[in-house]
Amino acid sequence: MKKLFIAALLFVGVASFAQDADQKRERLTPEQRNEKQLQKLTSELSLDANQQSQVKQLLAERSAKAEKFKEARQAKKDSDVKPTAEEKEAFKKEMLAEKEANDAKMKSILTADQYTKWHALQEKNKEKAREKMREYKKENN
Repeated sequence: MKKLFIAALLFVGVASFAQDADQKRERLTPEQRNEKQLQKLTSELSLDANQQSQVKQLLAERSAKAEKFKEARQAKKDSDVKPTAEEKEAFKKEMLAEKEANDAKMKSILTADQYTKWHALQEKNKEKAREKMREYKKENN
């Protein structure tokens, strides 16, 4: 009986710790996220100092634009005005254009081999995001 009780306590303790870890996930500032991403890209792609400074500037610009998009989107959400189909389409086009511009800038900064590796990383991350979204939808349905 004691063993069963101890096992139950251990299980409850581990389960609550796992929930706390998920809930208290570290929130990074945009600058910290950019620095972390720069470090990852530097190690993955073997960036030189010049490339690092250019990528750092690109990440900062991209992060500032993303903040503006986020604020505008939140303002619309707070106003309880649903976006029209045309507004949604315009937003998609704007985001696609922004992505293509970033890709072009990265292509000009990186060598051909680095760009290929970077593009593969982007696809891998996109798939991870899709998988997380699937899991999230399963949990909330």
